[in-house]
Amino acid sequence: MNNQVVIYSADWCGDCRRAKSWMTANGVPFVEIDVENDDAQRDRAVELAGGRKNIPVVVLPDGDVLVEPTNSELAAAFGVAVA
Repeated sequence: MNNQVVIYSADWCGDCRRAKSWMTANGVPFVEIDVENDDAQRDRAVELAGGRKNIPVVVLPDGDVLVEPTNSELAAAFGVAVA
């Protein structure tokens, strides 16, 4: 599987901005895919999310998928201690 973290997101999405901000602040590099104007990528995000249309969709290097993850869920996925 790919060794990159991929986030399917849109600029207008508050949860997307929060997740990207959390990953940046915690040193988690990621590749962003904007689904706003790309029907194929939006369809891929829905497919990865098991049919859900929520974003962000975060694909972990091991292939696991997080849909609209909270900061706590991101911390658990990346092994970051929560204070």
